[in-house]
Amino acid sequence: MSRRCELTGKGVQTGNNVSHANNKTRRRFLPNLNDVTLMSDALGRSFKFRVSAAAMRSVDHRGGLDNFLAKAKEADLSPAAAKVKKDIAAALAAA
Repeated sequence: MSRRCELTGKGVQTGNNVSHANNKTRRRFLPNLNDVTLMSDALGRSFKFRVSAAAMRSVDHRGGLDNFLAKAKEADLSPAAAKVKKDIAAALAAA
């Protein structure tokens, strides 16, 4: 399973550990990923995603999964999230 947020695309970054003697060794900065279940109001069902803590705050700030996906870029979303976005847009268009 990749270490990438399904909603924002946030992934692993690299950098250096720097010792007191100024020795530099490579390291990885991992995103804070959590398995969460988010509810879609338009579809009336829930979806499981692996998202970062920052993405959770963004979803809450925008007022839920439907509003977040409406403004999200297609390139940042995982294939599963892109499918949910398309389904929500179709449901809202039909209503």
